[in-house]
Amino acid sequence: MLAAAAGLLLTTSGCGGPAAASEDDTFVFATGKDISCLDPHVNGDMPQASLAANYLDSLVSQDREGAIHPWLATEWSVSEDGLRYTFTVRDDVFFTDGTPFTAEAVKANLDHMVDPDTQSGTAGGYLKPYVGTEVLDERTAVVTLNRPYAAFLEVLAQPFLGIQSPEALKRPLAENCNSPVGTGPYKIVDYVQQSTVSLERNEDYNSAPPYAQHTGPAHIERVEWRIVPEDSTRYGLLRAGQVDALDLMPSVHFAEAEADPDVELILQDRPGNPTNLNLNTTRAPFDDLRVRKAFLHSAYVEAGIDSVYFGTVTPASGPLSSATTYYSPDFEDVYAPDPEEAARLLDDAGWTERDEEGYRVKDGERLTLHFPYAPNSWPTAHQALVTQIQATAKKAGFEVLIENGDLASVSKRGNSSDYDLRANYWNTNTADVLRIVFSTEYTKSAGSVPNGSGFTDPELDGILGDALASEDPEVRADLYYRAQQIVSDNALQLRLYNQASQLAFRTDDHANLTLEPSLSLPYLYDVTAVDN
Repeated sequence: MLAAAAGLLLTTSGCGGPAAASEDDTFVFATGKDISCLDPHVNGDMPQASLAANYLDSLVSQDREGAIHPWLATEWSVSEDGLRYTFTVRDDVFFTDGTPFTAEAVKANLDHMVDPDTQSGTAGGYLKPYVGTEVLDERTAVVTLNRPYAAFLEVLAQPFLGIQSPEALKRPLAENCNSPVGTGPYKIVDYVQQSTVSLERNEDYNSAPPYAQHTGPAHIERVEWRIVPEDSTRYGLLRAGQVDALDLMPSVHFAEAEADPDVELILQDRPGNPTNLNLNTTRAPFDDLRVRKAFLHSAYVEAGIDSVYFGTVTPASGPLSSATTYYSPDFEDVYAPDPEEAARLLDDAGWTERDEEGYRVKDGERLTLHFPYAPNSWPTAHQALVTQIQATAKKAGFEVLIENGDLASVSKRGNSSDYDLRANYWNTNTADVLRIVFSTEYTKSAGSVPNGSGFTDPELDGILGDALASEDPEVRADLYYRAQQIVSDNALQLRLYNQASQLAFRTDDHANLTLEPSLSLPYLYDVTAVDN
């Protein structure tokens, strides 16, 4: 089965040959984004998946070419109609709370993901076709779907759908959020919210994935996962040797890091739907296609990216990241900056007057866009970029009100469609992201609402459903091209840049920090200590 292609991996380092390994050490990783719940089944944001990749195993694994391989499931078969997946699972794996891994755990986890009480926007969203799981015996689980789902194995490889202890899942949601239990190389031993997650090595670990560089327990005994939202502080800790690696590498410090012989940069674009601003089509003014197109033509995105990211990100060139299978470059310049076209479109839509501040006016109402925004959830460069977009939109006559708030309040507004612009992205290893982000089915969710534009179109829904039902690469390529065309024609997002893993890693104390292949997330299992 085809899967999303991995992005181009770039590592830059001034260091020499392979490092020696030590079996006893602490590795400190600084993340730039807070984690409200450690359980990746709940809601579903990238910081959860990054951490989960290091304490949860998955049913299957994916390599960098997109091929699916066994992991906790040793083999599987698919019924001729594509509705039943029969998994045979390992019989020698235990969760770190002592619970044996069996087929019952497969059922408990999939049921947990789709349970509305779990509030799972990501894992639960991927499993909308899920009907249920029948446990035939301790090693055999039969998963039934309500429609063919060509991307099923691909999403099962993601840490968002990592397998947790069924006994731990019986606990209240808040308790499991603080201490989820897996079979992975590490186990969570402490969590101080907005500060630190402490993990210890699983001494009995025996289920490394095929992409790992060794088997058995991890080399490093302890991991300290620090939450450090402020970019300069996070980078300063790395420079001072107080953390061993960080994510969301600040673009302003790239040149300095590249020149440091003790720092390695690990950079890789992720597949999925790029970083963007959703345009809410369910209410005025973006219920008018002409106004949406005018807004896109008003934005100087690439110039803004160059000025705040200094060439460290890839500008988005379509509704799919260029790292995604079935991506087409044909939609790259459809909405290039064009002030004259923006003006023509707004005139045609009836926004012909301007007030004393230069904003467009229609029937006495100013052309105002409400943009709830959680600055602590985005890099400093992203904050600067949206401010630039606000300024260029004003020239066209749009008043963009950036309404800063905390993540909870901004998410609440996002899930109730109380906005005109919404900052968003969706990382996933399949072109089926188009269905998740743009189809009618995903305008509602028990967790976060994936379809931030609120766009509904029966033709698009049918095309994406057909793509999901086909195993033929040529058929899928044609269908996903048509889907990208519809999304582009309807001006549903202001595309900004590809999401990417951007890690900085000190190589004077440790070696072998890698990225897991499904979503290109930091993978600490193979990290070794350097003997100085």
